[in-house]
Amino acid sequence: MTRRPSSRTAAGTLLFAVLVAGCADPSDDPRASASGASGTPSGGMRYCPSPQEPPLDPSVPCISQDPAQKYAENHAYRQEMEIGEEERAGAQGKADALAEALKGLVGKPAGEVEVRAAAAAALGLEPADVEYRAGTPGKVLRDVVVGGGRGKVCVNGNIDSQGDATAEVAGRTMDGTCLSGLGGH
Repeated sequence: MTRRPSSRTAAGTLLFAVLVAGCADPSDDPRASASGASGTPSGGMRYCPSPQEPPLDPSVPCISQDPAQKYAENHAYRQEMEIGEEERAGAQGKADALAEALKGLVGKPAGEVEVRAAAAAALGLEPADVEYRAGTPGKVLRDVVVGGGRGKVCVNGNIDSQGDATAEVAGRTMDGTCLSGLGGH
């Protein structure tokens, strides 16, 4: 007696055959167009040459192999946008007001709500528009950073671990915040 394969087994075998036969041609991969058979790019991105290698055509984009440059590129979102002296001077009054508001909170058991409200009043913003970061929770306000602003101009203030309050005018970060990201892994 010969045993016939079940319809389930037959369907599985057929599916496997279709999948194997239907595999794409490797040259159809868009990444394949970036390098020819010899590994020489014919368009697209490639790694930049090392200092010992001949330079590339400046019109061909490349990916840096320099760890320091990769680190800088990776953290570019934290860089501040350039602001002019006129913009900086125009926001200095708000920086002074924010520093005074923060000094008024030093030594008090203020929390996030009170800090945001004081900073918002000094900056002419709504409390929800003030960025807030607290480093050390406790009964006395310490290690607090706030920031806010309009356009590319921000005013950032802090109360440090000794209870000193300061504020400064800064450019908004490239990722659109007043306080730069903490980063790290």
